[in-house]
Amino acid sequence: MTRGERIVPEEVPIAFSYGGSSHAVMMGTPADLQDFAVGFSLTEGIITDRSEVANIDIVEDEKGIDVQVTLLGDVEDALRARRRSMAGPVGCGLCGIESIEQAIRKVPDVSGIELSLTHVDIIKAIALLNDSQPLHRETRAVHGAGFYIPGKGLIAVREDVGRHNALDKLCGAVIRVGEAGASGAVAVTSRLSVEMVQKTAILGAPILIAISAPTALAIRTAEEAGMTLVALVRDEDFEIFTHPHRLSPGNIADVA
Repeated sequence: MTRGERIVPEEVPIAFSYGGSSHAVMMGTPADLQDFAVGFSLTEGIITDRSEVANIDIVEDEKGIDVQVTLLGDVEDALRARRRSMAGPVGCGLCGIESIEQAIRKVPDVSGIELSLTHVDIIKAIALLNDSQPLHRETRAVHGAGFYIPGKGLIAVREDVGRHNALDKLCGAVIRVGEAGASGAVAVTSRLSVEMVQKTAILGAPILIAISAPTALAIRTAEEAGMTLVALVRDEDFEIFTHPHRLSPGNIADVA
């Protein structure tokens, strides 16, 4: 046995509060919390645009982090009304018809977005993502999500111990800089569950690229949403699961 030291990622409870009321608590990496707040609010359907967030306060104590989000008046009133309508019929956290409907919610249709990538873009997106994760290089214990625009490369990368958190942070980063989701593709280091497809569609990106494999429900959801799903990217090899019309071969020699 050899003794040594290793850098490991931090994981803390991160609570999201709206209008003074706690909405959800996530276990996550305590970084990029402004992006996390905006992205979470967007992908959970609390907001539809960054401008609906009036203010974000980060309050830390020994137990965790409270991300206090202040919304515009009308949006906050709508969220409060939604909470009231969901209270009462169920007595436990994830029970009841509301939770089932939320889990399999219909996602936005991105079939009309004409973004196209070459096979070289697919390879480059994952290669750049692998090279743009400082926390992962140190710990080998976090997921990454990046936003790739052809001709520009990765304009944003976010990391977290949770793959959903990393994608939420990325969604927040993209819309906070004023970039349209339709302008690029999302690349992730994790497997593709249905939630990853849902969040990508809500961002408005028509292409989702992953190192790992998709689930059957993720494939069906991407097909219905008109999203191009590319997975199992390994060097120059990858598999296209849905809507391949957005991809063209390109010149693989250009990867270098």
